[in-house]
Amino acid sequence: MVEGRSHDEHVDLWTLGILCYEFLVGSPPFEEEKQDLTYRRICKVDIRFPAHLSVGAKDLIAKLLRPKAEDRIPLKKLLEHPWIVMHLTEEVRSRLPSFQKVKSEKA
Repeated sequence: MVEGRSHDEHVDLWTLGILCYEFLVGSPPFEEEKQDLTYRRICKVDIRFPAHLSVGAKDLIAKLLRPKAEDRIPLKKLLEHPWIVMHLTEEVRSRLPSFQKVKSEKA
């Protein structure tokens, strides 16, 4: 979006990666004091992970924040990611909805 290109449902995966980072770190992943520097980091996908973040969390976020939309981890695979599996109880997993491909409108 920053680059002005069209996007599809894969942008939701990017957004999920941003939210995961913010929830675990407490700040946005690309934030800089100046907006143009923030945009540059977004365009380069310049992610800086703090040391306290687990390897699994870093891996998941990195797979969600891939520059090419088609390279991002699909939603179905997301639920199978080891970091997610490790944090979900069987009760929660049994309540998860099944995901079906929905025809999306072009933005």
